[in-house]
Amino acid sequence: MPEQGQRQAFQFYGRRKGRRLRQGRQWLVDTLLPQLLACWQPGETLDPAALFTPRPQAVWLEIGFGGGEHLAAQAATHPGVGFIGCEVFETGIASALAHIAETKIENVRIHPDDARTLLAALQPQSLDRVFLLFPDPWPKRRHAQRRFVNSANLDRLAELMRPGAELRVASDDPTYQEWTLRHVPVHPAFQWLAEGPSDWLERPEDAIETRYEKKARAAGRTPMFFRFKRR
Repeated sequence: MPEQGQRQAFQFYGRRKGRRLRQGRQWLVDTLLPQLLACWQPGETLDPAALFTPRPQAVWLEIGFGGGEHLAAQAATHPGVGFIGCEVFETGIASALAHIAETKIENVRIHPDDARTLLAALQPQSLDRVFLLFPDPWPKRRHAQRRFVNSANLDRLAELMRPGAELRVASDDPTYQEWTLRHVPVHPAFQWLAEGPSDWLERPEDAIETRYEKKARAAGRTPMFFRFKRR
């Protein structure tokens, strides 16, 4: 893993590596990833917009981008926005790099590590949108503290998001869906934007169907899409 300046340690649960990458994907990891790294110096407060040239009009963050199809599609649709994607699983990182190389987008930076190390370094009120799409639900009660949606992470996101910024959370897991609604709307910094069932049962118009959503629907699970505004 490249050294990126982060020094704050977090306990991480989950896989970082899967099967050996195909030659072409490994080449992308070796050559393209170093060009796209979100880097900062130890102790530095990172202005995320400074990672891009020219400076973008807004910065959007995707936490756990999976295969990267949503990240790449959003970046292609919004060329004036700077996108930072966080993912620890090497196969997913390689997949995202393939999407980036294919579409030739230049407004993406990647943090190939625990998102919390990046969040700890970011400048306050520097994010305009945050995506948390189909995170690991950790459905067992004894693993609940591993879920990304928790008081500490919401407090930090509240510091980093500008007033009016949007937090999007999607999940097909009933436990995580309930957990999200028990934690985010009651946080004083976030307002749930739903006005009716279609607002959480239908994917936002500007989003795409990820492979995780497709897999969930094929298995008979119902994805839900929650949108919250930073007050």
